[in-house]
Amino acid sequence: QTHKQQPQLPLFIVLLHLWEIDGWGVTYSSNEICAFKGSTVEMSCTYTYPSTVKRVENGFWFTKEKWVQMDLRTDPQYSGRVQYKFGNKKCTLKITDLRESDSAEYKFRFITDQKGGKYTGDPGVTLSVTGKISAEYYFVCASTRWARLSCHSSRLPPGHLHYIWYKNGRIIQGQTSSYCSDYFTPTDSFSCAVEGHENCRSPPLYAPKLPSVSVSPSAEIVEGSSVTLTCSSDANPAANYTWYKKNGDPDLQPLSKEPQLVFSSIQSSDSGEHYCTAENELGRRTSEYIYTDVKYAPKLPSVSVSPSAEIVEGSSVTLTCSSDANPAAKYTWYKERQKLLRGQRGIYRFSSISSEDRGNYSCKSENQYGEIMSSSVSVDVQCEYKI
Repeated sequence: QTHKQQPQLPLFIVLLHLWEIDGWGVTYSSNEICAFKGSTVEMSCTYTYPSTVKRVENGFWFTKEKWVQMDLRTDPQYSGRVQYKFGNKKCTLKITDLRESDSAEYKFRFITDQKGGKYTGDPGVTLSVTGKISAEYYFVCASTRWARLSCHSSRLPPGHLHYIWYKNGRIIQGQTSSYCSDYFTPTDSFSCAVEGHENCRSPPLYAPKLPSVSVSPSAEIVEGSSVTLTCSSDANPAANYTWYKKNGDPDLQPLSKEPQLVFSSIQSSDSGEHYCTAENELGRRTSEYIYTDVKYAPKLPSVSVSPSAEIVEGSSVTLTCSSDANPAAKYTWYKERQKLLRGQRGIYRFSSISSEDRGNYSCKSENQYGEIMSSSVSVDVQCEYKI
């Protein structure tokens, strides 16, 4: 009886298995990458080696298409367009300003202190560089939430191409032309690809995400300074922005239709809650409120006397000083320009006024941003007549 001879594994596969068993290896995070011409791509990998290796002396990336394993940093085709990072068993390659000629299989090789110790992984990373593909809105009906989209490729010739449309990452069945029609909600996203180049999808189209708002400078805002409120939202196509101030008016008038609301010289009247909206063809989102608290020096104080009628000796009289300020002002009272010790809260009381209290009174309002004197008020005390 004859025994059928078992097939022998090729020698390079045997060596590859032995290499992996011995602790040597390079593993790539992705073996296929599609990128657009002119963009930037980053490839990453990890490498391992036995404990007998004391150190890794060098590492470099190369393309399998070259006859010689040339370090990409010295390859004229990649001059000034590649960056490496490797160490701690991690390796990355960044290529900027991608060209279609960069389409190739890339591998990382590390060199150790062991004699002849040069190791790489297989397979490497296959990079496909293609012309940009984009999706855009051809027509949108917001009331019925129905959209007609179009897909464009700058590399592949038009005509007789089959397109693939995606909604929220899933293929839309039955849509194979460069135009797509479908219903949408504000949370939906759409993208497209050319059949045979599914890894190169267009950037997705989607409604604005919740806008974020910020204020600059983020420190204390002082009246008269320059202040900028910024609204930003992730959206494609880019969102249009509108700024409002919360004031209870149902027919709010927009303050700005730009991403930034700029106060070149902010005033106390600008204090309050502001918010923005971000809008594109697929939807509209409103930000949270951002409170703008403008600090300012006291305004001209007003002084009043109570009672305002004739003041009779022995009666109770109150002087009141008030001034608009942020933060709240502190007050100092004066009689004929002589400082009085009482009345720092803006009120000066006479429980039983006498003729000696007759005179001109004024107050000073102050906080850390400034101070201001009021005009004076005359207090005329009439003597009480006794029969």
